[in-house]
Amino acid sequence: MTDLVPTSSEITETLHDNWVWFLILGIVLIIVGIFAVAAPLASSIAVTLVLAIALIVGGAAQAIQAFRVQSSGAFIWHLLVAIAAILGGIAIYIHPLIGTLALTLVVAAVFLMQGIFQLLLALNLRRHKGWLWLLASGGVSILVALMIFTGFPASAAFVLGILAGISIAFNGWSYIAIALAAKDADPVV
Repeated sequence: MTDLVPTSSEITETLHDNWVWFLILGIVLIIVGIFAVAAPLASSIAVTLVLAIALIVGGAAQAIQAFRVQSSGAFIWHLLVAIAAILGGIAIYIHPLIGTLALTLVVAAVFLMQGIFQLLLALNLRRHKGWLWLLASGGVSILVALMIFTGFPASAAFVLGILAGISIAFNGWSYIAIALAAKDADPVV
């Protein structure tokens, strides 16, 4: 029976044999990330539409599951969650700009809460090396949240697109780093 988890040598060999494809993938992702940052409103709306479709598909799957467990007492709750997801997804899909506004507020709230928790954690870790980095990270998260909130609703035009673009570009850089390291790695014999 073949082991489902590849060994380190199998991974090294696969990376070495396919390093060019990883490099191409990285370059493509960086280009896509740059386009997302360059056209933040279009990217923000695209992110919103992807979320809407995910809610609709996820809600449909939840509805199917609700009917599969119909005999249990939780049927109605499963069905209500499914309906909420489907209706929410449809509403966002029909009105993507309103969905983008709502998602921007959610992102700002997440940054704010993350920043507060990072600050509290940093203060608890004052006796350990590196705690100032966590403190700084928390401060930056709070600053970003405040910038989004104070610029709202105009910030909704670019926040999601820029965040998505940066994330995609960094994924690209990681694939390039993997590709270049794999190119120079000794293939397993």
